[in-house]
Amino acid sequence: MKYSHLIKKVWPYFYTYRHILVIDLIAAAFTTASEMALPLILRRMTDVALDPAQVLTYSVVIRLGLLFAGLKLIEMVASFYMASIGHIMGARIETDMRSDVYLHLQTMSDAYYNETKVGVLMSRITNDLFDITEFAHHCPEEYFIGLIKILFSFAVLIRVNVPLTLIIFVMIPFMIVAASKYRGGMKRAQKEQKVQVGDLNSSIEESLLGVKVVKSFANEEVESAKFNRENYKLLGVKRKYYRFMAGFNVINRGFDGLMFIVVIFLGGHFLVTDQISTGDMMAYTLYVSSLLATVRRIVEFTEQFQRGMTGIERFSEIMATESDIVDAEDAVSLSDVLGRIVFDHVDFKYERDTDYVLKDFNLTVEPGANLAIVGPSGSGKTTICNLIPRFYDVNGGTVSVDGVDVRQVQLKSLRENIGIMQQDVYLFSGSVLENIRYGRPEAPDEDVYAAARMAGAFDFIMDLPNGFDTYVGERGVKLSGGQKQRISIARVFLKNPPILILDEATSALDNKSEAIVQASLEELTKGRTTITIAHRLSTVQHADEILVMKDRAIIERGTHRDLMARRGYYFDLYTKGGSLLE
Repeated sequence: MKYSHLIKKVWPYFYTYRHILVIDLIAAAFTTASEMALPLILRRMTDVALDPAQVLTYSVVIRLGLLFAGLKLIEMVASFYMASIGHIMGARIETDMRSDVYLHLQTMSDAYYNETKVGVLMSRITNDLFDITEFAHHCPEEYFIGLIKILFSFAVLIRVNVPLTLIIFVMIPFMIVAASKYRGGMKRAQKEQKVQVGDLNSSIEESLLGVKVVKSFANEEVESAKFNRENYKLLGVKRKYYRFMAGFNVINRGFDGLMFIVVIFLGGHFLVTDQISTGDMMAYTLYVSSLLATVRRIVEFTEQFQRGMTGIERFSEIMATESDIVDAEDAVSLSDVLGRIVFDHVDFKYERDTDYVLKDFNLTVEPGANLAIVGPSGSGKTTICNLIPRFYDVNGGTVSVDGVDVRQVQLKSLRENIGIMQQDVYLFSGSVLENIRYGRPEAPDEDVYAAARMAGAFDFIMDLPNGFDTYVGERGVKLSGGQKQRISIARVFLKNPPILILDEATSALDNKSEAIVQASLEELTKGRTTITIAHRLSTVQHADEILVMKDRAIIERGTHRDLMARRGYYFDLYTKGGSLLE
């Protein structure tokens, strides 16, 4: 993206704090006051001391000293403002941008997360936005200060000696052009570096989350090798970046030396021929030194500028990515939901170049019915459940709730009326109380306790070290599988949705835990439209209807008794190899 386009993207965030920005730039201008005045003060003192017609007295020295002290005091106050309020402004911009990108990521569909590494997103939300903070605070200040110093230096130097000043300032554009080649290389390497940091974060996250699997297979060396590959890729990118930076610095130092050579030879010539005074020469040298330091700082600050621009570009890429699951303009809100679900000639596939998972699929689930879906992996069971809350959109046909196409329902309203329980229960790293309350964040403690009782979880929770205030650990690692499931059931009880989806909710539990959780689920499903996906056929015997799926189609349907009497596919699965559906 062009710099102008990126600046337009970030400008609204600056505009929010425009008053702070203006004051910050004024303070930045004041920080240059003493630096710009010092050469003039020294020139005045030198000229008076060397001029036979004048006498350098204590009065002159004191006046000049007090003038400089006053300017220095102003500089100190302005610097304090820049370092505090200016940085806070940058942090506020970072906070606003992080909030926006996080909220945007919350709107993205499952398909987006299937294709995007979480570690990469974490890097963009943290590292990239921190670079934008530094950019937001320092870039406006540095370039504004640089502009003031260059203009002020030019105004003073041109009055001292026109030819020498013109030569010095003509060399500056050549210096910038020569450095631009390396600046472009630094930008490309900086972006590569951020991409590689995201990949490295993903590798670390994946390895640490699966640390038990790693240890169980004694594959620490395998994971170390994978980590080292990503780690050394990052090293290679950094090497490239630092080579460009080294060339960048050589160009700067070379032009510095060239300019001082010009000042020494030409300045010496003008001094010898009395075309410039000793005081003017001293001031001239100090201003050239300040000018070179300013140009060097601006050019060297390109590194920070590049990091900021790269961060803005990566931020813009995320914000420009639109979710394929959004509310229709005329979307309605569901109310008084009965729970009638209809699949009408539904076609669906996950990607364009893949086969259809569902083709001309039809299904009606009446309000309050308990429907079970069984079948081998890949038969389309989970897909059916994913289409109801619109985790994905159908390619053809419709999925409706109470006669309304789910694509015409507000997402928030649709999902508020659906409770989902999965095999892999996700608990947040907080207390038991906080995890149950997630089902209804505004619920009082009494409702949370009641939900725990209905889920059969109250007693074991009270036996925990701190009861409902017990910390469950990251992803609930401090609890057993059965305990996590019952907490998730309590969470759904608290939400109290009219539609319930159970996606293999007990398949990972042992028999004892399954019996306890199954009793809680039976209580939970009363009076709700329930769709249950199960691998254990023993858990669906009491369903109102069982769908048997194979090769992505319904091959049998009926009650457990009907299907057993039919002696078909379901009967074979139930009577062969135990109760597990393979």
